[in-house]
Amino acid sequence: MTLILSHSDITTLIDRTEIYDAVERAHAALATGQAQNPGPVSMPLPHSGSALPMVAAGFGSSAVKLLSDMPFNASRGLPTQRSTIVVNSADTGECEAILDGRAITAIRTAAVSAVATAHLSRENSTVLGLVGAGTLAIEHTRAIARIRGIEKVLVWSRSVSTVDRYAAAVADLGLAVEPAGSPREATTRADVLCTLTPSKEPIVQGDWFHPGLHVNAVGAPPRPDHREIDSGGMKVATVFVDAISTTLAKSGDALLAISDGTISEADLTIELGHVVVGSKPGRTSDDEVTLFDSVGIGLQDLVSARTLIDKAYELGVGTTVDLSS
Repeated sequence: MTLILSHSDITTLIDRTEIYDAVERAHAALATGQAQNPGPVSMPLPHSGSALPMVAAGFGSSAVKLLSDMPFNASRGLPTQRSTIVVNSADTGECEAILDGRAITAIRTAAVSAVATAHLSRENSTVLGLVGAGTLAIEHTRAIARIRGIEKVLVWSRSVSTVDRYAAAVADLGLAVEPAGSPREATTRADVLCTLTPSKEPIVQGDWFHPGLHVNAVGAPPRPDHREIDSGGMKVATVFVDAISTTLAKSGDALLAISDGTISEADLTIELGHVVVGSKPGRTSDDEVTLFDSVGIGLQDLVSARTLIDKAYELGVGTTVDLSS
């Protein structure tokens, strides 16, 4: 039997702490060779869209998330990204589950940024800077406030109403939320900065980085010509990646800095999992600028889905169908 989990099923089941623990284990397993995450391919679709199958294997399962990146949807009033996750048993090959990817993607992305923040930022970080104030900003605030003593959030968005919606959505956390006048202000005053915009051109400059800053570069679409951080920022920071093969396939932040000669592939050799398991160093001083180039990998989706599947069966949530009948 195959379990079907809809968006509403997933929002009922998902626990952010469980997802944090799952993705941290996933990156450790990738670093030690206990899980696999091949580099992705991108297939062109009409209207400048693309389809990216994100595959992974480990933890008793294999999985593929088909991510559809559809920028043209914005003019239709539709989501610009949609995804579906299919999980198969590594023992029998049967399809265990099909899950809507919307909530999983947002929450696991924030959880991975929180893992990076826990391992790379200064422990006394209290000010969170956000460039972008949408759903990812809300999820990142919840995830990072759980692992650092955040007291203030500086949030920038082109839209005042988006900042207002953000502030209302995180009001239960009891944080001081202050609108930032510019991306530069959010950067220069933050201990931890998250860039969360679908930017094509750099929206944050390395000249604004200050000693001790940790950056999670998250928002740019998985396209080699989109980036949020300029080449100077990629050079001045020590860069950590989720998976080297994925970064070199679809991170515009990295690839554009390589193409103009500011950095090289030799600057992109430390994966987050290496830091988690201690095989490579993370932050080495309080003054170091660290940057996590978050592109997103299928293994994060696999372990998040695995957590939800097990919980759904335990609680009797979802619909089962016999695909072979």
